Order: sequence, then structure tokens, then C-alpha cells
Amino acid sequence: MKTRSVVYSLIGLVLLIASCKDDSAFKISGTVKNPGNIKKVYLLEADSVQVSVIDSTNLSESGKFEFKHPAPYTNLYKLRVSSNIFDLIAKNGDVIDFTTDLNDKAHTYVISGSENSEKIQQFNKLSNFYGDKNSKVVEEYQAKAGQLGKQSDSLMAVYMPRFLKNLSDYSHAILSFVDSNKTSLASFYAMSSLEPMKYEQQLVAYADTLKDKGTFSDNPGVQRFIRQMMEVKPVSIGHKAPEFTTLGIDDKPVKLADYKGKYVMLDFWASWCAPCRAENPNVVKAYAAFKDKGFNILGISLDVGKKEWQQAITADKLTWSHASDLKRFDGPTEALYHIQAIPANFIINPEGIIVAKNLTGAALEDFLNKTFKKPQ
Repeated sequence: MKTRSVVYSLIGLVLLIASCKDDSAFKISGTVKNPGNIKKVYLLEADSVQVSVIDSTNLSESGKFEFKHPAPYTNLYKLRVSSNIFDLIAKNGDVIDFTTDLNDKAHTYVISGSENSEKIQQFNKLSNFYGDKNSKVVEEYQAKAGQLGKQSDSLMAVYMPRFLKNLSDYSHAILSFVDSNKTSLASFYAMSSLEPMKYEQQLVAYADTLKDKGTFSDNPGVQRFIRQMMEVKPVSIGHKAPEFTTLGIDDKPVKLADYKGKYVMLDFWASWCAPCRAENPNVVKAYAAFKDKGFNILGISLDVGKKEWQQAITADKLTWSHASDLKRFDGPTEALYHIQAIPANFIINPEGIIVAKNLTGAALEDFLNKTFKKPQ
């Protein structure tokens, strides 16, 4: 009987603690070691658009502070202690403990009481690791370029592949992190750090998963992301390219249907776009190598004047077909293909399916080599 009484007492204690939990807010109890002259700590709230200060509190003489704040939905918050920023994810009912030491140059911190916060901390460590790797690459390049007294193409040829390899490794590490933490809001912020044009297919697939499962349905930032990806989805890889009609540089109608049964790359560019003009020699090289194997290009300019458009075509030796709505980003073709930055391109196969997007330089050449070495 005595044992049963003890068990009932423990159960009662657990229920009492649970009943005292405040589900209308989250609580942060923090300790800042070696704060120096710092007197205040700030609580910031983040979304996909901005970060705003929502509360502040004084730091006690012993370095203690506390926040209690309502969270209408699970969201990313940040603690700002002087110039140091610490990420956490909180929801109503969370009781979070936070500790950091301002003498620690690595800005590490210990957090508990929120599994999501521990996950965002893991992601930040991952991000910092690859960020440090690329910072060292840049520093090495700058030091050697400084010794030469000028920028060097030969040095760039050595250091740029290392830089890009680190970026690629980082992106793959993000995708692995997300795959292991699908139910954590930290995954959303990790995915948001991917390069949108290069990893669009993965971002659309992730948005589809969030939408289908109703995950974070109350978080406005997540829902905004889902809406954006659903807008992009119809012109993402694997989908049928939307039909359009526009005007050629000779003022005759040009239709996507004109390329039915052929490989064609829609190349969105403009005479005023410096990155487009820098990429044009690569496109010219690719066209020369593969046009006789069945590769076509339709250049779609975002110019507003024919004179500048024609001058750029002639200067860059762009010998393929050209068309334009002559309305910059506001043309109907640009809206249909969700063009928000240029250069941008879409490679469409003979069945009218988008099979690649936004390939430039060596990536474009690699794709065409793989595609056209197959029996057609």
C-alpha cells in the first residue's frame, strides 16, 4: 500500500507541474558569463522578410535575464547580446534555458527545453563550418593576388573550383540535414539558405511535402514560401513548358509550338544585363557544338528598344532566333515563366517537357554532352 501511495503522489506531482505550464507564452531563462559592460539583452523575431526587436530586458549583476513572450505559432527568434546573435526556435509552452560566455570567440551557446532550438543550433554549426572553409579560400586567394599586385586568372582557376566545391558540399549537407529533421522548423530555415535557381527542384519538392502534410500551417513565413514555390512549380523541371506566342525581331509571331519535336533552350537575357553578356560566349560555344545534333535556342530579350537589342545580338554573334515582349520583366512571357532575374534559361525536350533550367558555362556543356551522345 505504501508503494502505491508513493506512485500516486508522483503522478499527482507530474500533473501539478503540467497544469502550471503556461501555454500562452514561452519562457527563456538565460545566463551570460563575462558580460563586461553589457546591460541589456534583446529578443528579436524573424520571418522570411525581416528581423524585428520585440522585447528587451536588463541583465542582472550576476548575468541573468528572463523573457516571457507569446508566440502565436512556432517561429524563429534571436537573442542579441551586444553584437552577438543567438538563434532559437520557440512556441507557446516552451521553457528554455540559455547560457553563453562572451569570452568565447566562437560564440557558442548551450540551449535546452526546445528541441527545435537545438536543431537550429546544429544547422548554424554546419553553416559556420562551410562558411569558415570558404573564408579561408578567399583569404588565400587575396593574399596571393596581393603578392602579385593584381587579380590573376590563373589564381582564379585554382581557387574558384575550391570555392564552388565548398558551396556544393554545403548544399548537399543542407539537404542531408533536412532529410534527417523533416518535422523541425529548423529544416525550413536550412532549405531557405539554398540557392533558389540551382536547387529549385528540391525546394519545390520540399514545399509540396509541407503543403501535403499541413506542416507549420500557422506560420506565415512557411506559407509564403509554399505559395512562392507553387507559383514556380508549373515551370520547374519535369513539367510541361507553358505555350506562348511573342514577336520575333522581324516582327513576325514566334511560338513555342514552332519547336515541337525539337530540343530548344529558351534563353532569357537583355542587352543591358552584364551577367547575360558575360555568359553569351559560353552559349555561342554550346550552340556551335550542338546545333547540328539537334540543339536549338530561342533568345527572349527583356529589352524595351529594338536598337540596343539588335546591336547586342550582332556584337555577341548570337546567330539563333530571337524574340521579345519588349517589356523588361513585365512581359507576358516573362510572367508565364516566372522570370525574376536574368540570365535564365529553360531546356525543353522534344516532348515539350522542361528537362533542365538555368545551366551556364561548363554545366550547360556537360548537360548537352550527356543529352546528345544518346541515340536520338
